[in-house]
Amino acid sequence: MSDDAGHVSRAPDGPWAGWLVWTDPVAGTFLDASIGRSYSRGNGQGRATVMLETQPSHANRLGALHGGFLAGFADHAYFAGLTAMGRPEQAAAVTVDLSMQYCGSGEVGSPLQAEVELLHETGRLMFMRLTIHQDDKLVASSTATVRKVPTPK
Repeated sequence: MSDDAGHVSRAPDGPWAGWLVWTDPVAGTFLDASIGRSYSRGNGQGRATVMLETQPSHANRLGALHGGFLAGFADHAYFAGLTAMGRPEQAAAVTVDLSMQYCGSGEVGSPLQAEVELLHETGRLMFMRLTIHQDDKLVASSTATVRKVPTPK
C-alpha cells in the first residue's frame, strides 16, 4: 500500500514481524531524514500503537531526545496510527493543531511507543490524542486536530 503520504508494508520477520512499516519513498524528506521508519498496529476501534527506534540524530546537545523530534514523531504517529486503524486514506490528511506536553526526558537507544486514540470525528475533522512512552516511562503527551482528506464527490 502506498499513497502521497508514505509507503506502508508489513514487516515479514524480526522483532516487528506482522506490524505495518511506514517509510517515506522520497529520500531526504523530513520523515525520511529526521524521523525514520516507524512500525504500527491497530489496537481495536479507534486505537493504535506506533513504535520508533531512536537514533543518535534524535538527540539534543545534552544527549536526551530533542523536543522538536518528539513533536515531529507525535505528528507522524497520528497518521501512522490512522493507517493502522484501517483508515489509510487519511494518511494524506493535514494537521490543523498539535499540542505537546513534555513529561520527562527520553534517551537514545530504546524505542518510543506512541499510544494513539481517535477521540471524535466530524465530517471534516478528527480529534486525537496520544501518549509517548519509553521503557514504561511517560515522555510526552499530545492532542491534535486533523483535517480529513475530502471525500470525492
